[in-house]
Amino acid sequence: MIRPAQLRNYQLEIAGFRKRVTIAAGTVAVLFLLLLARFFYVQVLEYQRYHTLAENNRITVVPTPPNRGLILDRHGVVMAHNYSAYTLELTPSKTGNLDDTINKLAQLIEITPAQRKRFAKLMAESRNFETLPLRTRLTDEEVAKLAANRYRFPGVEVKARLFRQYPLGTVASHVLGYIGRINDADLKQLDKEGVMANYRGSDHIGKVGLEQSYETELHGVTGSEQVETDAGGHAIRTLSRISPISGNNLVLNLDSKLEAIAEKAFGSYRGALVAIDPKTGGVLALASTPGFDPNLFVDGIDTANWNALNDSPDKPLLNRALRSAYPEGSTIKPFMALAGLSYGVRKPSDTIFDPGYFSLPNSSHRYRDWKAGGHGMVDMHKSIVQSCDTYYYRLANDLGIDRMHAFLSQFGFGKKTGIDLEGEVAGVLPSREWKARRSKQPWYPGETVIAGIGQGYNLVTPVQLAVATAALANGGTVYRPELVQAIIDSRTGQRRVIAPQVMNQIKISPADLQVVVSAMVDVTRPGGTASVANAGAPYLIAAKTGTAQVVGIKQGEKYDAKRILAIHRDHAVYIAFAPADAPRIAIAVLVENGMHGGTTAAPIARAVMDYYLLGKLPKGEVVKDPAAAEGGIHAD
Repeated sequence: MIRPAQLRNYQLEIAGFRKRVTIAAGTVAVLFLLLLARFFYVQVLEYQRYHTLAENNRITVVPTPPNRGLILDRHGVVMAHNYSAYTLELTPSKTGNLDDTINKLAQLIEITPAQRKRFAKLMAESRNFETLPLRTRLTDEEVAKLAANRYRFPGVEVKARLFRQYPLGTVASHVLGYIGRINDADLKQLDKEGVMANYRGSDHIGKVGLEQSYETELHGVTGSEQVETDAGGHAIRTLSRISPISGNNLVLNLDSKLEAIAEKAFGSYRGALVAIDPKTGGVLALASTPGFDPNLFVDGIDTANWNALNDSPDKPLLNRALRSAYPEGSTIKPFMALAGLSYGVRKPSDTIFDPGYFSLPNSSHRYRDWKAGGHGMVDMHKSIVQSCDTYYYRLANDLGIDRMHAFLSQFGFGKKTGIDLEGEVAGVLPSREWKARRSKQPWYPGETVIAGIGQGYNLVTPVQLAVATAALANGGTVYRPELVQAIIDSRTGQRRVIAPQVMNQIKISPADLQVVVSAMVDVTRPGGTASVANAGAPYLIAAKTGTAQVVGIKQGEKYDAKRILAIHRDHAVYIAFAPADAPRIAIAVLVENGMHGGTTAAPIARAVMDYYLLGKLPKGEVVKDPAAAEGGIHAD
C-alpha cells in the first residue's frame, strides 16, 4: 500500500523562522543595550575612577629617603656622615624560589655564607614584601653584570643607597650610638608617634646613643618621585619630583680628640670618664671603655662580631658612664664636709683623734680607717687631704641620714641628670623612706656611718658624679649635662643653640666652699692622696680620690689585693676640677677594679686636663684631626 506524499507548509516554516529570528534579534538587542549601558557607566559615570586607576598603573610614586644629618664635634670634626654605594636587593614576595635565586646570583657575583645568614636574619625580622639587601657596596663591575642579567631575576634590583659611616671608629661609640634596620618594634613606635609616612622608603633608624636620642632632628623629611613605568613595571621617565629635606646637623660640646685621649688613657682597664664645662654643663668628653665600632652595625652586624661583643666579659656594649652605678667611695667626702659646715655640725678648726677606727656608742664593732693606726689629730682640711675615714664616720653619725640625704640630693645624687642620651639610671642615695620602700625594714645607725664614706647602699653613675663635681666647681649651680651644643637647620643653615639649663641652685656659703676647695687643692700637692699624678701641673687642680669597695671584708681581716680575684678588687674613683681658681673643666673618673684613685684614676684625668687646658698631648702622640693641628699642638 502506497502512502500519499505529504506537502510541506512553507508558510508555517517561514513564520516559525521569523519568530526565532525575532527572539534572537531581541536577545542580541538586549545584550547590546546592556553592553552600551556598561560602556556608558564605565566611560562616563566611572570615568574619573578608572582614569585614576589607569594612571596609577602607568605612574608609580616612589618615596625618596632624605640624607641623614651629620654629627660634628665642637671643632667641626665629622664624627658621623653618609656615603653612597650600590646595593643588591631582593623583594622576597616577587622572587619566587629565594634559595634558587640567590644561588644563581652567586654565579654572577660573590655572595658569602655570612651575607646569606644576614639576609636570612633580615627575612625573619622583616615583612616578606619588603626589599631586603643581600649585598652592599657593589663594585662597578658587579653592577654591570647584574644590569646585563636583570631580565633573568624578577624581584631583584640594584639600588643606590646612602650608608652611615663613623670615621673615628671606636672613639665616642657610646655617645654616637649607631643606626640599624627598622624592625617591627620600630614600626609600632613610629605608628604610635604618627610619623610612619615620613619613613616610607627609609630602611634605618637610630638605635642607641645620639642617633636614637636625636632621631627626629637627624632623619629629615622624605620626598617622592612620580615615575612613568611600562607594562613590565620598569621606569621610563620621571614625571615630577618633590625633593627630600636632609636631616639637621648636630654640633656637639664634645671634643673628639679629648675623647680619644680619655679612652686611650684607660689602657686595658674598664671604666668611664665624664668631663663637663662647669660654666654651662656642656659635656666635653664621655668615655666608656671598652667601646665598640659602630660601623659594624650599619649593614647589620654578623653573628661572629655580635657574639664577640655580646658575650665579652668586658661588656663593651654597656655605657658605663650612664648605665652603671658604683659606690662613690671617698669622693663623697668634700660634699659631706660641706654638709657639716652648712648645718653647723662642724667648724673647719674642729679636730678629732683618729685611732684608726670608729665605734658607735655601746657597740664593740669597729668601722676601720684605711690607714692602720689612724691619722692622729685630724681637722676638716686634713680629713680631705689624707682622706680620713674615721672623721667622716663620726661626721655622718652626727649629721644623721636625714640631713645627709637632704643635702646631697641637691647635687643630683640619687636622681637622673637628664643628659640627652637614652638609658640613664638614677643610682641610689639612701634614706629611711627609700629603705622602707625597698625592704620594709628600719634604718640602722651603722648604715649611716658607712654612708658617710660613700659605701653601703650608696650608688652613683659617673655622669652624676661629674655633674656634682661641676656644681662644686662653680659654687652651687647644677646644670643639666648636654652633649649637643647646637642644631644646624639643613634648609636655612640657621644655628639653633641649646641654652644651658639650670636644674638646681644650691645655697653654699663662699667661706664654707673655700675651706673645702682649699683642701681639695692640697690633695694634689705633696702629702695629698693624688700628689704623684698631679706633680708639676702648671695650673691649680682641686681633687679628691676614692676607693669603692666591691666585696666586703670581714671584721678583723686585712684587705690584700693579691689574694683577691681581679674582678673583686676595689674600684678606683677620682673627681677633679681645674684651674681651681677659675674652673674650666670638671671631671669624674671611675676605673673598675683599679684599686686606688690616686694611682689609677688620677693619671687618666691629668691627661685629659693637660690636653684641654694646655693643648698638651700624651707623650708619643701626634695630632691627627685638622681642628687640633691648626693650633700647632705637638707631643713633648
